[in-house]
Amino acid sequence: MKERLPPLQGMYYFYIAAEKGSFKAAAEHLFVTAAAISQQIRQLEEWLECELFERQHRKVKLTNEGETLYYAAKKGFFELQDGVRKLNQDPEPDRLSISTHPTFAQHWLIPRLKSFREQNPELSLLVDPKNELVNFQDGLIDICIRYGHGDYPELEAVKLMDEILYPVCHPSYQEEKGIWKTEDLVKADLIEDVWPDMTWSLWFEELEQNESQVSLKYDGSQFVMEGALAAQGVALVKHSLAYRYLQEGKLVRIGEQAAKSRYSYFLCAPAGYFRRDKIRAFRKWIESEISTFLAKEQDGLNLINEPDDKELKLNGC
Repeated sequence: MKERLPPLQGMYYFYIAAEKGSFKAAAEHLFVTAAAISQQIRQLEEWLECELFERQHRKVKLTNEGETLYYAAKKGFFELQDGVRKLNQDPEPDRLSISTHPTFAQHWLIPRLKSFREQNPELSLLVDPKNELVNFQDGLIDICIRYGHGDYPELEAVKLMDEILYPVCHPSYQEEKGIWKTEDLVKADLIEDVWPDMTWSLWFEELEQNESQVSLKYDGSQFVMEGALAAQGVALVKHSLAYRYLQEGKLVRIGEQAAKSRYSYFLCAPAGYFRRDKIRAFRKWIESEISTFLAKEQDGLNLINEPDDKELKLNGC
């Protein structure tokens, strides 16, 4: 018994000819000659060692073997076409669901989404602010924004921007403790995120400064930010999240130094998703917003470092 599959082209020509009941009609459907149809089917019959059609005047009729193969081919080509559709078609083209970290959603993404809605009024939006990994298999999420190295298995990752870190506190806390420069941090209650790139030890290492003791830790940069806004101490924060609070006078920087994080922001999804119209629209919009942010809101940061090759791995997207 032959276990190899017969030639796919011959199988498809056979399937169309069986559907149409005519080699001529099949040829017109496939934009080839009737002779080409006849030749492919003859080769298929030779490969299978059986007759598939009874040749009649101006039409053909399936043999018993031909009927058996036809029903199998019909099911197979339907499944194949359905699989291709699932790869290329968006099941919900009018709905865009975005997963991202809660702090980035609250302090950077959501305040800017009005312009995306104005440019794409036909899309309904769902922002899912979670730290958990995204399972694209369930179809609930279209795209995610993650903070890491971009090495997410089975996903395409498009780099959006680097991140910059510096210490901040509430103006009243600065006045109360007399904290104006980085050397004054020894007098501060230091607030720290438990994420590996947000530790004060890395900051003091970059400044080659003696390390001060951390007084308060939070699991999540949104809580670190709230702690600083509540005048609980000095927090090491991300520039993209703190900038608007600096502009509003709700936070002040301590010293002028800033350091690049070892992580960056990435737009992540299975590769095929990036061909969807709504993902194209969102990518174009967010890259434009980031370009504006980087052009206007990173002056005077006084970076003390450049990214190095140390690998601090996150747990995926």
